[in-house]
Amino acid sequence: MREGGTSIGRVSTLRTLAAQRTDLSQHDVAHLYQLVGEWALLADLSFADLLLLLRDGDEFVTVAQKRPATGQTIYVDDMVGVVMPAEERFLADRAWREGRICREGDPEWESGVPVRQEAIPVRYGDRIIAVVSRDSNLASARVPSQLEMTYLQTAGDLARMVSEGTFPLPGSEPRLDLVPRVGDGMMRLDAKGRVEYASPNAMSAYRRLGITRNLVGEHLGDLGLDDRLIYGVLDTRFPAEHEIEANGTVVARRAFPLVAAGEVIGALVLVRDITDLRRRDRQLITMDATIREIHHRVKNNLQTVAALLRLQARRSTAPEARAALEESVRRVSSIALVHETLSQALDDAVAFDEIADKVMTMVGDVSSPERVVTTRRTGSSGLLPAAVATPLALVLAELLQNAAEHAFTGAREGTLEVRLDRRPTGLRVEVVDDGGGLPEGFAMEGSTRLGLQIVRTLVVGELGGAIEMGPSEAGGTSVVLDVPLATAAH
Repeated sequence: MREGGTSIGRVSTLRTLAAQRTDLSQHDVAHLYQLVGEWALLADLSFADLLLLLRDGDEFVTVAQKRPATGQTIYVDDMVGVVMPAEERFLADRAWREGRICREGDPEWESGVPVRQEAIPVRYGDRIIAVVSRDSNLASARVPSQLEMTYLQTAGDLARMVSEGTFPLPGSEPRLDLVPRVGDGMMRLDAKGRVEYASPNAMSAYRRLGITRNLVGEHLGDLGLDDRLIYGVLDTRFPAEHEIEANGTVVARRAFPLVAAGEVIGALVLVRDITDLRRRDRQLITMDATIREIHHRVKNNLQTVAALLRLQARRSTAPEARAALEESVRRVSSIALVHETLSQALDDAVAFDEIADKVMTMVGDVSSPERVVTTRRTGSSGLLPAAVATPLALVLAELLQNAAEHAFTGAREGTLEVRLDRRPTGLRVEVVDDGGGLPEGFAMEGSTRLGLQIVRTLVVGELGGAIEMGPSEAGGTSVVLDVPLATAAH
């Protein structure tokens, strides 16, 4: 930073600095955010660093910074939060007062590098609300080619639009994952849509679309590519995005009208070959559909197994064998619930709340006909990966079934509650009943019940969690599971 500049903190944001140092309205700040969202275009076309300056009395504070992708940066350090007196930012001061772009004839020196400065007033409505400092590194200057001259000419047009309040353009909300950059490919058009200049990368992209002739002098609408992009941009003066697919190639384009003194003087078109991205998207869609189909088939197979076990249980005459088969039906059905949810999901994460509700309904339906068991859930677990949801669904089914069978002996009704609590350190699951409580001297570690042994093995061994079983506040039993967040992440 220049001598005399001070920093007021590197964690400050445009919004907080504007609130602390200026009286700009929310609409003013929103316009500045839109400018910052688009100004990579100006930085790349200018081969220059951009600093957004807000005025606070006799000082300017830097609230945003952009380095060029097309040239060497001047500012290695973060400049956001740097405050300088207006007398040292004399170009910014003049641009602010006079409402016009101000350029410096002789270069300044920044850390031993010659720098040419330009101050661009940011107009919003009828007011100047900020200044953009465009600082060019002259040490890397060379004899300009046609590409560089076109870049600089277009950058000058955009700078003038900023000063006139017509850039950023209304409705300019690019898809940041696909938005082309200047280096991907760039064309400049005249006011009628004819190509004045096309960069080598833009020419290559169109050749892959099957257009082999020179684009310069051609109207994009006459290339046989059903090109509606340019007509809309020049007629409506709104930016537009469009993808063209031809000859096995997909090209994304984004166009901006260039406006001077209220008249459209041409358009800027950025071009990017996204064939590989689209191919990977299609592969991912196909893969996701295949995975969902696998989960659907696994769910169907598990339901078939459960139906066979249920049929075998009905045919069995031995009470112990029938009970064992019915327990197996419940366990298989619990796992099937997870795969049913995964078959409808877009990734390998499931909303466990939905599974918990289905498990509770399933346990309530198979409880003893001599009593009415009411189930309810409180809290939420959020999304859980399948590797956690599957064993946890089985654990929940075992605990609920165990409580339904043993907690309400001699009672005509009872209540089972599942409490889910997603914490920063992990997932907490509590199963509470209002039954008769635990037998005297009961210890889970010494229990010979298969269901509780399964619970302990899954919680401690597979999920890496902890389990506690004891009396509840209502006099019944409470089972608390703590599953680490590292395992039950997101």
